[in-house]
Amino acid sequence: MLLPLAKLSCPAYQCFHALKIKKDYLPLCATRWSSTSVVPRITTHYTVCPRDKDKRWEGVNMERFAEEADVVIVGAGPAGLSAAIRLKQLATKQEKDIRVCLVEKAAQIGAHTLSGACLDPCGFEELFPDWKEKGAPLNTPVTEDRFGILTEKYRIPVPILPGLPMNNHGNYIVRLGHLVSWMGEQAESLGVEVYPGYAAAEVLFHEDGSVKGVATNDVGIQKDGAPKTTFERGLELHAKVTIFAEGCHGHLAKQLYKKFDLRANCEPQTYGIGLKESIPKLTFPGGLLIGCSPGFMNVPKIKGTHTAMKSGILAAESIFNQLTSENLQSKTTGLHVTEYEDNLKKSWVWKELYTVRNIRPSCHGILGVYGGMIYTGIFYWIFRGMEPWTLKHKGSDSDQLKPAKDCTPIEYPKPDGQISFDLLSSVALSGTNHEHDQPAHLTLKDDSIPVNRNLSIYDGPEQRFCPAGVYEFVPLEQGDGFRLQINAQNCVHCKTCDIKDPSQNINWVVPEGGGGPAYNGM
Repeated sequence: MLLPLAKLSCPAYQCFHALKIKKDYLPLCATRWSSTSVVPRITTHYTVCPRDKDKRWEGVNMERFAEEADVVIVGAGPAGLSAAIRLKQLATKQEKDIRVCLVEKAAQIGAHTLSGACLDPCGFEELFPDWKEKGAPLNTPVTEDRFGILTEKYRIPVPILPGLPMNNHGNYIVRLGHLVSWMGEQAESLGVEVYPGYAAAEVLFHEDGSVKGVATNDVGIQKDGAPKTTFERGLELHAKVTIFAEGCHGHLAKQLYKKFDLRANCEPQTYGIGLKESIPKLTFPGGLLIGCSPGFMNVPKIKGTHTAMKSGILAAESIFNQLTSENLQSKTTGLHVTEYEDNLKKSWVWKELYTVRNIRPSCHGILGVYGGMIYTGIFYWIFRGMEPWTLKHKGSDSDQLKPAKDCTPIEYPKPDGQISFDLLSSVALSGTNHEHDQPAHLTLKDDSIPVNRNLSIYDGPEQRFCPAGVYEFVPLEQGDGFRLQINAQNCVHCKTCDIKDPSQNINWVVPEGGGGPAYNGM
């Protein structure tokens, strides 16, 4: 049910049919809109409209049920599951009783894992030396590598020299969703408490500032923000240590980066390439970062699963040592496991990322990607990344967008249904679904910016960089101009909008647990 705007203390969200905009009059309409119209309200999420200031929530029981654990892990991807499995392996071996809880926002383990990965099995084999006997879904070994540059009509072959990171000898082609699902089964068999469909929405803190745990999202909330009869408060999970294995642009990671200034010595959004300049502080009182949360992607190798798994293993071993230490002393209520970062820097993960640190930024020179290929051939193949310098990145992705007036529109051919497909058909294949009566989890810090700035200056990039057609500029119902419509039910949780928005006005927060894509082993 939608309530009249006059009765709301928070903005009301309304859905309208999608309409396309002609590019030749966008700037004019944007100017008209901003000068003659009241800004339509878009964001209703409680992160923007606090419930304690909304009279409609008066009298609603907001108490959460709390559970206590030794370790809580956020995110059941390769890193989070590796940490959970390794903790229970160590506990079983040394006959220790450690409660490990793992929460995952997808309805099923693996449902939000999208990657037709070429897996380097080194990290996986550390967890499961007997993976073949256990029946792990690594069924397709790589038999041949081909590398080439595609032009409009031709493919130019490029030789893969021995030792280059693109060499895949010994790796496996896997459906990562299937592998993650299999790992989830192994975790449960070891005694890990796995909670799919529980979306961690908030970081909890002790009075001394250390991490206390996480709270999962509420369910049963109407778009206008009023509580439904089915409203259920989220669950609190308290732990001595909380492991964050969500993506580096996750909403929890943002809270932690700000709270503990984790990126104090980092370039923004460089995705794990320059190490000292890109990887943040990995530990803080009560918690630590693993996997994609800090960014351990090896870009030239096009792989990050093996490094994510290893980071989870090292985190588990470091935490276990502290939890079982007879001389455990902690300055804070939440344990600060500094040993993890030290161990990671001694591992093959750090060495591997250090050797490739300059390959991605080398593509930012005047020769572009070809310059990067030349640089890689000389300094990686010959010197194995031991050059005594570290190249810099150009800055964050959101700063790279040019004003529309400086660009020539690209006219793409219509999808043919054979090798190219329209957005909505592709979204349908992903099985994406969200409960329609919840506030949009794609929140805006300022509802006026999409039209007043992004549309007028950049021709509305939201409608282009989203792969699922979530953002659309549609005509106002009254008067001239446009407004931004957010089709949050189509969101596939890629978080591109949060990263690429030139105004950094979009803040992706977690929707109700169980919502989002339902990938089948992709």
